[in-house]
Amino acid sequence: MQSLKRYWKTYILGGALLLVLFIMAETGFQVRAFAQERYADLQNFSKVLNLIQQYYVEEVNTKKLVYGAIKGMLRELDPHTNFMPPEMFKDFETETSGEFGGLGIEISIQNGILTIISPIEDAPAWEAGIKAGDKVVAIDGTTTKGMSLAEASVMMRGKKGSKIVLRVVRDNEDKPRDITVVRGSVKIKSVKYTDLGDGFAYVRITSFIENTSKDLQKVVETHIKNNKNMSGLLIDMRRNPGGLLDQAIKVSDMFLKQGTIVSTIGRNKNEKEVATASKKGQYTNFPIVILVNEYTASASEIVSGALQDNKRALIVGQRTFGKGSVQSVIKLGDGSGLKLTVARYYTPNGVSIQAEGIHPDIEIEDVDPDAFSKAIVKSVTTREGDIAGHLKGDREKAAEKLDVKEGAEEGALAWWKDVGSKKDEKLSPRDKLFKADYQAYQAFSYLKAWDTLKALTR
Repeated sequence: MQSLKRYWKTYILGGALLLVLFIMAETGFQVRAFAQERYADLQNFSKVLNLIQQYYVEEVNTKKLVYGAIKGMLRELDPHTNFMPPEMFKDFETETSGEFGGLGIEISIQNGILTIISPIEDAPAWEAGIKAGDKVVAIDGTTTKGMSLAEASVMMRGKKGSKIVLRVVRDNEDKPRDITVVRGSVKIKSVKYTDLGDGFAYVRITSFIENTSKDLQKVVETHIKNNKNMSGLLIDMRRNPGGLLDQAIKVSDMFLKQGTIVSTIGRNKNEKEVATASKKGQYTNFPIVILVNEYTASASEIVSGALQDNKRALIVGQRTFGKGSVQSVIKLGDGSGLKLTVARYYTPNGVSIQAEGIHPDIEIEDVDPDAFSKAIVKSVTTREGDIAGHLKGDREKAAEKLDVKEGAEEGALAWWKDVGSKKDEKLSPRDKLFKADYQAYQAFSYLKAWDTLKALTR
């Protein structure tokens, strides 16, 4: 009996060993096959490079050829994967510190066309009249067709004080226009604040750079100190092209007690990285409304998604841009750099931001103040109820009993009558903001009505 057990034990162990050896042999074969295939491809590249070096009609710059080959390879991938030669990579590193030279714009490739995602406020491009959504068809007379983001970036950079001409196509315009921009130093102020009165605050976050979370905390602390409390916070992230992921996480963490902020999933679906709230959120007890639009992208979408899914904020405005991919930046040996897409962002509810964006809880269409003002002035007519001392109607009497203003309008008409028709010299900073910005006015009305709207965030 003992010998029989030993026999079966030996048989099982032998079979397991053969299985392991078979798997190792199969895996080894696959690895060798992959290596041989890659070697053959690299051998072809090496042969072509060698032939060019030996027989091309003129002397060639080998490094230039290699850089060109790398750029060509990356064109087969998404537009956010870029190779940056040493000088360009050096410029890239300075951009996230908050001060750099150039035009001050965020660009992307949309449907093969170089497109302005957002001009940075107060930067040269902003001052020259470049707008989000402008399609750049030529730079200094050179067509942008087939141009990569990295190549466009190189052409747009130059000495401070030098000029560049961008030919742009703008929606609802028949002909392209040439806009001259004077290059200059771009110092980003990523957090801008306006006191809205009655304890309410407006904060515009223009981008996420290395000091954004600290600057936002200072603004909130100052407001609470001056007003003794925070009745509500309106965060404006329209035209915010994004920036540093760690800053988006820190900003989200400030307003959350707990929960997931964002998760990233790369090629291996089992390797999931999750950023969660630290449970140290200082500002968790006042209402927040976040205003977004179609040019709200990347890091700003992460903050919007985190606070929306965790039922911490009401998102209003328009569906966001949908830039939900993660790039890693790798510095290479010669000082050049590779910006490589390695993963996708997912909101706490597991929804991919990529190409989908963040859907607002309440949509608010934009209104051109000048166009609306001209249209409303033409349509204004005096009615019986507008005449002083008029005989009151039944509805007007009922409204007085309920302490409701008769004729209280909603939407754009209410905005125009409240602040849109007033003279600038008579306006407070709050009203100056709202006169030029219907969406912000509407977003603030939702913030003030937070208790009524709580159900929308559940």
